Amino acid sequence: MKFVLITLGLAVGAALAAVALKPRIARAELLKEGQLAPDFSTEMVASDTIKPVKLSDFRGKRVVLYFYPKDFTSGCTKEACAFRDGFTRFEQTGAVVLGCSIDTSDSHREFIKKYSLPFPLLLDHGKSIARAYGVANGIPILGLDSRITYVIDADGKILKVYPKVDPSTHPDEILHVLAAAPPIAAAPAPSAAPAAPPAAPAADKGASN
Repeated sequence: MKFVLITLGLAVGAALAAVALKPRIARAELLKEGQLAPDFSTEMVASDTIKPVKLSDFRGKRVVLYFYPKDFTSGCTKEACAFRDGFTRFEQTGAVVLGCSIDTSDSHREFIKKYSLPFPLLLDHGKSIARAYGVANGIPILGLDSRITYVIDADGKILKVYPKVDPSTHPDEILHVLAAAPPIAAAPAPSAAPAAPPAAPAADKGASN
């Protein structure tokens, strides 16, 4: 009996270790400042609607892409509400705020509704976005994303990486960086179309042959 219990205990311990270690091994490195931000194609929950979205849709604007573990948890709620409270200032800098977690569309919709979030939350099917940005399985046993933020410049490159985040003060920290960043260059105006050549004079129908 004692042998059976010891064997069972070792098997359970090995199983737990496998669950804990597997996500750690699979976790990718964080992206570096100056790297091109990986594009993605997914859906975003905005207010009560779901719309298709790609990162490239925001080219020409700065994007604050913040990953968080889970809707409605204490830290994630503080962070979302802090972004909400500073949202007007983010708009004034020309920046777009996007939240991303592994939650479902229904969870995102309720989270947005309860806390009146004015920015969209991304759906991350199969953790493809989290893996591309090196934030998947930040909480290994639960498989939740890390709390990490990327600021992406108007040209699609990583401007700033925040691997450690204080949920309550993080948005103010980003706004300080955005305020100090060079202004976004305006897109060149389209060149004027060349003037049409003058029309050839009409033939004189009354002229003799």
